[in-house]
Amino acid sequence: MSSSTREVGVRYTVPRLRAGWELSEETMPESVVHDEAVELLKALLLAFAARAGNMQVVRNLAVRWDAEHPQIGVDPDVSVLSPPPPNRAELRSVRTWLEGHSAPIVAVEVVSETNPHKDYVVAPDKYAASGVGELWIFDPMLAGPTSHGGPFRLQVWHREGDGDLIRIYAGDGPAPSPTLNAYLVVVHEGRKLRIADDADATRFWMTGEESERAAKDAALARIAELEAKLAQRGQ
Repeated sequence: MSSSTREVGVRYTVPRLRAGWELSEETMPESVVHDEAVELLKALLLAFAARAGNMQVVRNLAVRWDAEHPQIGVDPDVSVLSPPPPNRAELRSVRTWLEGHSAPIVAVEVVSETNPHKDYVVAPDKYAASGVGELWIFDPMLAGPTSHGGPFRLQVWHREGDGDLIRIYAGDGPAPSPTLNAYLVVVHEGRKLRIADDADATRFWMTGEESERAAKDAALARIAELEAKLAQRGQ
């Protein structure tokens, strides 16, 4: 790679609060592509949380980080809380100034075609201020702006030891998730995002439903094998 095309990282600071970061009370309509991508990721993360324990996976739950300005916040499409806040069953928002409340270890934004600017330009700054450990931005329709080399099918932002949230990946994937010790893999012609143990995607994570189906299929295959052996003995 020539010196003129060498890539460099960018680090900058953001305020904890900024005008325009208020949470909207309006619910924006989402496309089928957006909704299906979110549902799959939530199902995969729910299965992961069940295996790992002491985690809670939520959808569209507000995260707020300043007690004096509680209207400021983010509402990830999916987020992973670890440990879960108290009274998790009645949880209405995460308020990081309260005891037992902490920012998500992972937050996911699936880019909306109706407002891609929010996910590309505003979201990273807000999540940096929120204290989230890792942010995934998935753009299944490549609806984002062309500035700074975009649109990108997948971006991963990770909080480093010094506290800064740094973009560690932007491209078509697979992309590392240091927090989950896994890889994010774009599938279904770019429309969905799955999680795998390895960059080659030889070991995909399964949802709870997929795991049950796989176990059932394995049991049926074993029964068929035993029946075949019994039939051979009876001949």
